[in-house]
Amino acid sequence: MKHRVVLLSLALLASGCNVGPKYKRPDVAVPDSWRGVASEQATQTHAVPLGDQQWWDVFQDEQLRKLVRTALQQNYDLRIAASRVLEARAQLGITRADQFLTVSGGAGVSDSRTGQSKFFPPFETSAGQVNLSAAWEIDFWGKFRRATEAARASLLANAWARQEVVSTLVANVAGAYFQLRALDLQLEIAKRTLKSRQESLRLTRLLADGGSTSLLDVRQAEQLVFTASAEVPALEQQIEQQENFLSILLGQNPGDIPRGLTLTEQSQPPEVPPGLPSSLLERRPDIRQAEEQLIAANAQIGVARAAYFPQISLSGTGGFQSSALTGLFTGPAGAWNFGAGLTQPIFTAGRIRSGVRLAEARQQTAVLVYQQSIQGAFRSVSDALVASRKTREFRVQQEFLFQSAQDAARLSRMRYTGGVTGYLEVLTNETNAFSAELGLAQARLNELLALVQLYEALGGGWQQ
Repeated sequence: MKHRVVLLSLALLASGCNVGPKYKRPDVAVPDSWRGVASEQATQTHAVPLGDQQWWDVFQDEQLRKLVRTALQQNYDLRIAASRVLEARAQLGITRADQFLTVSGGAGVSDSRTGQSKFFPPFETSAGQVNLSAAWEIDFWGKFRRATEAARASLLANAWARQEVVSTLVANVAGAYFQLRALDLQLEIAKRTLKSRQESLRLTRLLADGGSTSLLDVRQAEQLVFTASAEVPALEQQIEQQENFLSILLGQNPGDIPRGLTLTEQSQPPEVPPGLPSSLLERRPDIRQAEEQLIAANAQIGVARAAYFPQISLSGTGGFQSSALTGLFTGPAGAWNFGAGLTQPIFTAGRIRSGVRLAEARQQTAVLVYQQSIQGAFRSVSDALVASRKTREFRVQQEFLFQSAQDAARLSRMRYTGGVTGYLEVLTNETNAFSAELGLAQARLNELLALVQLYEALGGGWQQ
């Protein structure tokens, strides 16, 4: 009995030993400021960073908000990510259970009869047993605790992966909705232009019938009509396909998508506060996911190193057994046994050493992936910042271009009506004005898409 007490005492003393390196966050080079940020944005300290704002505050279109909420409830990618979190949580429970003893019970009964033989008479026997057994592998070296640490980090990594899906889904729904509204605007422009050009063609034909103009002017006026009319079915095709794409993001079969504000009514903040670069490490879910994967890989080194050391296990069984069921729980029917075992690897042909090297190599890979994720995040924010600023500048210039082209088209029609110039000038300026108006719609879309891109790059959208 004394040696058992000593053995259990040693187990308790050694149970706090964890082999393997403790996790330490790798050093990363964090820039002091964002590249691509405007000077007035860099000095903003009071404004809430864009990445910290809720998606329903960033996007003011109520119909867009409804679409995002629907997608967060029904999107299949998000539901798959949530299922993976449940898988990781169950795996953590399985792994953690290895730290504790296992207890099982059993019972059995048997009856047998032997037939009469030449030398022996027939006889019957019955036997029964009830037992309770326990087994425990003592976690001397922290193998199971390290495995639990790795499983817990994997659970958190899956949880952050789900948040990354949420952030991407919010950005995709918003971007797809803005593209749909841009196509609606372009279709409206095409139909309005087509109606105007059809009226112009009618007047040109009247002038040609009266001998005031030539058939060439009629043909040139027809070109304007056909150019605008060709845009209508092409845009209608893109609109229906965009609705199908957006329906899939919502987790629905292809169908109509309800609209809210027009593209020109969508709000755009005058200045976008990006926040500090260092805060990105805690805000972006993909970076947090990469770090949890690194923590899991680091813990697996301890699991691999623990294989060098002996495994100590305790086992015991207690119960009752008797050849007669009536005496199972009486008299000398009690039975028990207790044992302890130690297993020490002696020769494994380098298996354990290779296992440690494999775990260390995976940890180094996870370090590089973590550092690469951070650099990629800084680049995406910088790209989005410069895109947000430059698309706004481009949109302003596109507005000037459209105003100029629209006025040129108006003047050319006046000159043609007054007989100062031919219809070729009208054709050229009408074409330029139509292209400029479509280009302005695209410029407004690009400005909104840049905002969505920046919001996602700054780690926004997953906060609920």
